[in-house]
Amino acid sequence: MHVVVVGCGRVGSGLGMSLTREGHSVAILDRNPQAFRRLPDDWNGQQVEGSGFDRDDLERAGATRADALAAVTSGDNTNILTVRIARETYAIDRVVARIYDPRRAEIYQRLGIPTVATVTWTIDQVRRRLLPSMVSREWSDPSGKLLLVERPVPDVWAGHRLGELAVPGRVSVVAVTRAGTPRLDAQDLIGQEGDVLHLAVTADALDELDQRLGVAPAFGGTGGKR
Repeated sequence: MHVVVVGCGRVGSGLGMSLTREGHSVAILDRNPQAFRRLPDDWNGQQVEGSGFDRDDLERAGATRADALAAVTSGDNTNILTVRIARETYAIDRVVARIYDPRRAEIYQRLGIPTVATVTWTIDQVRRRLLPSMVSREWSDPSGKLLLVERPVPDVWAGHRLGELAVPGRVSVVAVTRAGTPRLDAQDLIGQEGDVLHLAVTADALDELDQRLGVAPAFGGTGGKR
């Protein structure tokens, strides 16, 4: 997949290097050409000097064909404006914005804009939101047969009861993080854009979980709480 990273600071450069090591196509965009010094000489991604809210610059970075975009500059307003342009102009579904003010982050989460506040910031958190196939394993038992995993709620499950993801003895919905707030009543909740699921799953059921996440329930499944 092609990922545009706006901002070549410590996080942006680290994210770009991590994604290219995994075989993804990456373009990093920054207004300061000196920022690209953070990248190694053998980095094989694209470097674009420019602004994240300038459409010409975004298109030089491949926004028209991008699968995901991360705005990780030092400015909250710049990051939010960038991801809005990415979604509204270029129809990039997988976006994430770095936000310094956690209170503002919650507001944008409620508007459906995935954000990560600086106080909880890690490159891994951004990668989880950009790469839908990436399962984050938070914990496993000593045998490695039982896992706790974190997954974003796919669009096809928005409006459906999250408890329907469960498979007796194989997949259990433990909790959901919504607008930055963890909730333990996930079984009865209706999925919303921006939700993050926490699931207990047996190791041999990971593929089954992926399949269930990719297909909405056959019936409405809207009898739960919102």
